Amino acid sequence: MQDVIIVGGSFAGLTAAMQLGRARRKVTVFDTGLNRNRYADHAHNIFGHDGTPPGELLAAARQQVQAYPTVQLVPAKAQLVSGGPDDFRVTTTDGETVSGRRLILSYGIVDDFPAIPGFAQCWGKTVIHCPFCHGYEVAGTRWGLVYSSPMSLHGAVLYANWTDDITLFLDGHAIIDEERHKLEKRGVRLVDGKLRTISHDAGRIASVTMDDGTEIALEALYAHPRNRPSADLHEQLELDMGDTPTGTMIKAGDMQATSRPGIYVAGDLATGMHSVTFASNTGSLAAMGALQSMLV
Repeated sequence: MQDVIIVGGSFAGLTAAMQLGRARRKVTVFDTGLNRNRYADHAHNIFGHDGTPPGELLAAARQQVQAYPTVQLVPAKAQLVSGGPDDFRVTTTDGETVSGRRLILSYGIVDDFPAIPGFAQCWGKTVIHCPFCHGYEVAGTRWGLVYSSPMSLHGAVLYANWTDDITLFLDGHAIIDEERHKLEKRGVRLVDGKLRTISHDAGRIASVTMDDGTEIALEALYAHPRNRPSADLHEQLELDMGDTPTGTMIKAGDMQATSRPGIYVAGDLATGMHSVTFASNTGSLAAMGALQSMLV
């Protein structure tokens, strides 16, 4: 019997595992190795590690976590989950079942890319989702933003911190005249048509082509595709869910507790604000929440 089973071994899951390992608790971490930010060349806003490739960060973290003898990292996908506090059971696609007293879900989310040629090839390089994560490297160049929700209107204003050359592609959506006038007054160009293709060189965007054939040169394109949890264990457990601007998340309370006793959530599954630092923070909180619950 493990003290804690962690499903998902990226930044949130490994942070939780390290904290629990240092508390000498028995932990099993299941992970597929498909961290969401594997498309990015570098990770930013990480104190002491700014600009380090995500894969290097995770490799170092795994090595450090494995130094704790009570923590076991298992490269497998969790498929089934059942049970309750002090007797959770997780079964992998390989048929292995592990029991644990507490459960931390940190298997993250996946992005559903639109069917636009060039989008997937540029994702994480010059088709990006967060100016705080990747804006500095393309500051002062020509930026585009694909409208996905009313939040996009705020994005077009926020991006003025990095560039004064911003084009908002409405991509078939309509906005009220008042909002249109506000953006135009700020110098934001609005394009009403839908994106057809993205031209690039090894992921470095050069331009986008609209459905009417118009070509617009760009160095960066911001987009927020719909996303979803990368597994369905939350459905099996019937956990309470909430909406984010681009998908769904598991609702979390104090110390990352979910709607069911003994289950905690961390990382992109637990918030609409996605970054390595947020993931690590929630992983630490979830570990402390699980640990404290076992002291009662």
